[in-house]
Amino acid sequence: MKKTICFGILLAVLLSFCGCGSLHQEPAASDDGLYILTTIFPPYDFAREITDGVDNVTVQQLLRPGMESHTYDPTPADLIAVQNCDLFICTGGVSDAWVQTLLEAVPGAEQKCIRMIDLVDAVEEEHIEGSTHRHEHDHDHEDDGEDVHDHERTPDSDHIEYDEHVWSDPHNAMQITEVLCDRICLLDHVNEARYRENTEEYLQALSDLDGELHRIADHAVYRTLVFGDRFPMRYLCDAYGLGYRAAFPGCAAESEPSAATMIFLIEKVKEEGIPAILTIEMSNRKIAQTISEETGAPILMMHSCHNRTADEAAADKTYLDLMYENARVLSIALGQRNE
Repeated sequence: MKKTICFGILLAVLLSFCGCGSLHQEPAASDDGLYILTTIFPPYDFAREITDGVDNVTVQQLLRPGMESHTYDPTPADLIAVQNCDLFICTGGVSDAWVQTLLEAVPGAEQKCIRMIDLVDAVEEEHIEGSTHRHEHDHDHEDDGEDVHDHERTPDSDHIEYDEHVWSDPHNAMQITEVLCDRICLLDHVNEARYRENTEEYLQALSDLDGELHRIADHAVYRTLVFGDRFPMRYLCDAYGLGYRAAFPGCAAESEPSAATMIFLIEKVKEEGIPAILTIEMSNRKIAQTISEETGAPILMMHSCHNRTADEAAADKTYLDLMYENARVLSIALGQRNE
């Protein structure tokens, strides 16, 4: 709370000097250009695809490579960027709650903000059977062998937490891209034809990705994924009819699983002969390693696409690149029937 108050005071002071100078930040678009700002990688990449080949368009991402939105602290330069941009795209979930501080500090910022979670059918953050959860009170869970997902709600809470990793489902990526295209066209009528042409090509590429993921799911020997980590793939699994178990829900702040969770996941892998233990990028892999040592199953990494590592950014890997890598991992983790 003290940090939030101090940052709010700093923002107010900075706003009074915004017209008098500039803080250190990456160059933004010129006055007559289009400046699109995003918090994380997926909308950054979607906007790049939409505006590809159009001069005088700047697309910028606040989180630098390797940074996590869950622990991100906004900087004075971020304030200036939000003030100067024409379109601001964020997730809208709990991991970028810090965005609200920026929006409240910049007059008119709310009107140019798009929250991805509002553009799709978002689902509530759930309690995955066997996982360690902040509302868990050491209840024992019995596994009946079916891949059902137990939703846990706090009845006295008015606040609903939604799973924010909406982009893990290519169908959602398509919906978000279409909305972004419409908004960008409103901001720049001159280049509307090019924006819409780029968008149609990108939607086809996303449709091809969807087809590949359907092919893998349709030929899967196994139907359950086990994550020795947080679980950011709820939308992908729902889209392709896959079951899942994980150490933590998608946006869990916990870093140490309960003993019951570890036992549950290890037994699940042994009982069903799960081919691989999954982890996510920028993970310490400790939980996955323990499960792997107990079961003999190898560890594979699935990318949440939330942000890129420094090496991935240097190679300029795209959302499609990362998702096709995920598809390859899925084909191993699920096994494939020869048909």
